[in-house]
Amino acid sequence: QVQLVESGGGLVQPGGSLRLSCVASGSALADYDIGWFRQAPGKEREGVCFINRHYGVTYDADSVKGRFTASRDNAKNTVYLQMNSLEPEDTAVYYCAANSWPAVSGTTWYDPAEYDYWGQGTQVTVSS
Repeated sequence: QVQLVESGGGLVQPGGSLRLSCVASGSALADYDIGWFRQAPGKEREGVCFINRHYGVTYDADSVKGRFTASRDNAKNTVYLQMNSLEPEDTAVYYCAANSWPAVSGTTWYDPAEYDYWGQGTQVTVSS
């Protein structure tokens, strides 16, 4: 029902910033909860940030709290992930994922199984 395309990744030095975008097509973004995930080589997929479809409620993993912020512009069918104070440990492929029904709860937002649609990912590399 919806297609997702991430962009904005690249190479950045420690302490730098990047802003990722996730553009939805085929369906209204307002109908979906969105999770941002990342996967580093040899590691499991990790939930990073979540943004609710209705009320602007967000959740952040402890590892990125205070540094990463998810936001959305439903009129543009776009979700953003602002990443500041990047660290080498943030290096990973970043994915956006969408859930339509049932809505994602505050206790399961970090579980990849909650999401039905995934983008292709964008590489973020933090290195000097």
